[in-house]
Amino acid sequence: MAEATDDRLRLLIERIERLEEEKKGIADDIRDVYAEAKAVGYDPKIMRQIVRLRKMDPNDRSEMEMILDTYKAALGLG
Repeated sequence: MAEATDDRLRLLIERIERLEEEKKGIADDIRDVYAEAKAVGYDPKIMRQIVRLRKMDPNDRSEMEMILDTYKAALGLG
């Protein structure tokens, strides 16, 4: 029984290691896309914000934008 459990644990650890490697590769690919965008004149910082906003639920995004507008108005920025 213990040997089967040990094998299962080893397989799970190996899967995690493979996925971590894939994740690193994907992160490198994303970094390359941002570098390409910067090379043609886009602002990667703004692009990252847009990606973050697009991931958000529309209602959460709307609420965040309203609060941001309120704060900006209170500070004379908007």
